[in-house]
Amino acid sequence: QVRLAESGGGLVQPGGSLRLSCADPGSTFRGYAMNWHRQAPGKQREWVARIGDDGRTNYADSVKGRFTISRANTNNTVYLQMNSLKPEDTAVYYCNVRIGPTDYWGQGTQVTVSS
Repeated sequence: QVRLAESGGGLVQPGGSLRLSCADPGSTFRGYAMNWHRQAPGKQREWVARIGDDGRTNYADSVKGRFTISRANTNNTVYLQMNSLKPEDTAVYYCNVRIGPTDYWGQGTQVTVSS
């Protein structure tokens, strides 16, 4: 059973920082690429960042240079460090892993960027 749990969201002012975490207590994501996605109100869910099992990373153009994805296999956690946050980063953020044909998602964590 794959269970992903995001945390770390909250309210932050423009220009601020947050670090999101995605925990996998069952250690199921070892050996798999992990992704962060987000969904803003009234918009489709969009991909934000990916980290391979080899540590290689990719980012959406909208967050490149501001967000950093990382993983710690020792505690089965994936992180998303978000700096220089903008109001347009406001969304529910989800972590995701694809195992075989199946996508698994956490419940999401709300990030609100507002003054």
